[in-house]
Amino acid sequence: MPVEFLTDEQAEAYGEFAEEPTRPELERFFFLDDVDRDLIALRRSAHHQLGFALQMCTVRYIGRFLPDDPLDAPWPVVEHLAGQLGIEDASMVKRYTERPKTAYEHAWEIRDAYEYHEYDDAEWSRRFRTFLHGRAWTHAEGPKALFDHAVGWLRRNGCCCRASRCWPGRCLRCGRSRTSGCTPPSRGPPAARTRRCPGIWWRR
Repeated sequence: MPVEFLTDEQAEAYGEFAEEPTRPELERFFFLDDVDRDLIALRRSAHHQLGFALQMCTVRYIGRFLPDDPLDAPWPVVEHLAGQLGIEDASMVKRYTERPKTAYEHAWEIRDAYEYHEYDDAEWSRRFRTFLHGRAWTHAEGPKALFDHAVGWLRRNGCCCRASRCWPGRCLRCGRSRTSGCTPPSRGPPAARTRRCPGIWWRR
C-alpha cells in the first residue's frame, strides 16, 4: 500500500481551516453555551475573551489548537463569535497575540476544563490502535475511508495530537498491513484532552 494515500489538498485540510465554515457548521461548532460563556467571562479584556473563544471553538471544529497563529481562522468565524459576546469591534482580536504565551496558557486551560486527553497516553493510544486494527480487519475499505473513520473515532473520544500533518495515516498503514508483521508505533506526536469540558484536540 502506498505511503501517500491522501492528495495534497486532503493533507492540507487536515487540522486546518481549509475553507470558511458553513452556516450550519457555525451554529454547531461556534455556538457559545452557558458553560463556554462562564469560562470566557474569566478573561478581563474583550480581546482576550474573543481570542479565548476563538481557540475554544477552533479546537472543536478542526480538532486542534493553532499555537503558531491562533488567529488563523476565516474572518466570518471571528465576527460570529464577537457577535455572541457583544463585542462590536471584532478587529480587537488582533491584540490577542501581543503576549505569545497567552495563547498557550489559554489552550492548556481549555484542555483541562473540557477534559481532552492525549493521544500519546498509553491507554488511549492502545484504544485507538485496537479500533483501527479491528476496522481494517472487518471492513473492505480503501485507505481514505479508513482514515476518515480513524479521524471520526478521535473526534468522538476527545483524543488527538498537536501535529497538523496526517499522523493517523501512520497507524492506518500499520492497521492495514498488520498481517505482514507491521508493528504500530509506540508513540505518536504529542497530543491532548474531551468536553466536560496544545496540538490537535477533539471534542466529544
